[in-house]
Amino acid sequence: MTDADPTVHGVCPAGFAAVREAFVRNLASDDVGASFAVTIDGELAIDLWGGFADAERTRPWERDTIVNVFSSTKTMSFLCFLVLADRGEIDLRAPVARYWPEFAANGKQLIELRHLMSHSAGVPAQEAPLTEEILYDWERMCGILAEQAPWWAPGTASGYHALIQGHLIGEVVRRVSGESIGAFFRKEIAEPLGADFQIGVDPVDFSRVADLIPHPPDPNAPVPPPHSIAARTFARAMVDPAWTKGAAWRQAEIPAANGHGNARARALTHAPLACGGTARGKRLLSPATCESVLEVQTDGIDLVIGVPVRFGLGYARMNEMFPFSPNPRSCFWGGWGGSLVVADLDARVSIGFAMNQMRGDAIVGDRRTHALTKALYAAL
Repeated sequence: MTDADPTVHGVCPAGFAAVREAFVRNLASDDVGASFAVTIDGELAIDLWGGFADAERTRPWERDTIVNVFSSTKTMSFLCFLVLADRGEIDLRAPVARYWPEFAANGKQLIELRHLMSHSAGVPAQEAPLTEEILYDWERMCGILAEQAPWWAPGTASGYHALIQGHLIGEVVRRVSGESIGAFFRKEIAEPLGADFQIGVDPVDFSRVADLIPHPPDPNAPVPPPHSIAARTFARAMVDPAWTKGAAWRQAEIPAANGHGNARARALTHAPLACGGTARGKRLLSPATCESVLEVQTDGIDLVIGVPVRFGLGYARMNEMFPFSPNPRSCFWGGWGGSLVVADLDARVSIGFAMNQMRGDAIVGDRRTHALTKALYAAL
């Protein structure tokens, strides 16, 4: 238990004391407020939270505090696609145009649903300059994406679809289910699993939202070559963290970037994936669909983030750059600033981390999550 430290709350069994210690060290050095949770065999085993929900340290981080997790939201989009595929309502090897005919324009007729998940569709960003007005307009954004041509041969390489992957997946979900991806996720995944995570926050919950705290820009950060795919993508996908404090951002559905939740919710949503499809008495997926997530779609230097990434269906597989789990049948993804989700099919473990202090070097995890996962696996 954690009642010995007044700034840290929740549950952490004695055998995982090193995890709690790592969490406390993070709060003392790199974090302002955060939560960390782990399920084992589908049951919540570790559930920690602490610190403050604002930069001024006036609001305590509570059990029900939620926060914008940026690209960790993508993992919830993946679950929506996997649920539909498991039910036979979509075929992940079918062309996107089967479900979204307008998407076939300008040479995109052969792009498959699995290419959307593995960032290999060649559509990493919208052609139009990014504005809040465009970003929050679902129909307009999807219309822009449907009209443009791919930036490279689809299926041949990954190029991180940082801000718009959720629109691509979400429009297919909408066409097939008749519901927005936020509504589909809530009804089919969050509510059955008791997970406090929203894609499009209900205004009644605004008072529970922790403020993101940006990291100062790094003047020595590498700059991609002009006109490269990376430069073109970042020029059209850079969000001002200040937007996240506004009602328009919070209420919009941006399924690649504006999900709000805590570590507990993220661990609970991924417990079924880690456990062959069923957790806490709820069946979300079949064992075969869970295994399909591990099928490698691309493996190489990502054209946008410039590091080696091995993408399965949506989630990335572990490699030397991202050693969050020692087990081969595990997968993960994270969010700008440091948030993380891991599903380990070998250990039947799911992991969630959410925080408000962003780190500039954290595209997918950082030293905070490395310390926590290292302590967890040492205890396991």
